[in-house]
Amino acid sequence: MADDNFIREVNEEFRKEKAKVLWDRYGPMLIAAVVLVILGTAAFVGYRYWDESRANASGDAFAQALELADANKADEALLAFGKLEKDSYGAYPLLARMRAATVKANKGDFAGAVADFDAVAANNDIPDSIRNVARLRAGLLLVDHGSYDDVAKRVEPLAAETNPLRHTARAALGLSAWKEGKAQDALKLFDEITADPSAPSNARQRATMMSELIRGSGVVPAASNAS
Repeated sequence: MADDNFIREVNEEFRKEKAKVLWDRYGPMLIAAVVLVILGTAAFVGYRYWDESRANASGDAFAQALELADANKADEALLAFGKLEKDSYGAYPLLARMRAATVKANKGDFAGAVADFDAVAANNDIPDSIRNVARLRAGLLLVDHGSYDDVAKRVEPLAAETNPLRHTARAALGLSAWKEGKAQDALKLFDEITADPSAPSNARQRATMMSELIRGSGVVPAASNAS
């Protein structure tokens, strides 16, 4: 029994000595690793809180600017959107820029609105989907406040068969062509919308109405009326 106790004591001392050697060698690295994990976690939690706080503040400011726009307080809304464009966070600067252009159009500043939409469309740092919407918005404004060439310059590429905005783009081109007396071109565009089964029902209804109006006006060749 005395031998067993002696062996256990030796083993215990050996383990302690081994543990001390391991701690002396790796202890500082373990402490550093734990500190890094704690600091990393704290940094992540802090950044997420900061990120959410900025996003929430920008969202609140954007909602207030929208309320001003909806209340027809155009000048105040433009000031609010201008501040958001400079100081807000995330997607809000771009949203503010687009909404400000709409406010300008509602105010009657069509040239300013088109210029703002054109600036968004020309910015390669903005996603293509948003740039295409900006092109379309400018084109729609120019149906009433520009020439067919002005409209075509912006929306003609969007009228391609695979583009999801093609129905609205073709409608804008058709209306602009009809306005300038290009009845045959307008009829072709509206017929394309009507014949497209993927077009929304309201878009097809409007296109059908315009096609019937053009054919009924008697300004297109008889062959087109027969079709």
